[in-house]
Amino acid sequence: MIEIRDDAIRLGQLLKLADFIDHGSEARELLIQGHVLVNGEVETRRGRQLVVGETVTVRGETVGIAAREH
Repeated sequence: MIEIRDDAIRLGQLLKLADFIDHGSEARELLIQGHVLVNGEVETRRGRQLVVGETVTVRGETVGIAAREH
């Protein structure tokens, strides 16, 4: 689970937080190759806004998005 404090997070940011990538530039290649799924569907937009309850899967590994407790 990745906890976010705001209402949404960009997909590129989440990929880094979840350790799917080391550098932002790596996100583009993953997305172009179709390795990123959001809620089970291929996503190609690095700037896609993700909200609590959504899931992101990269090469078979899935993380969910949860609200950070204050």
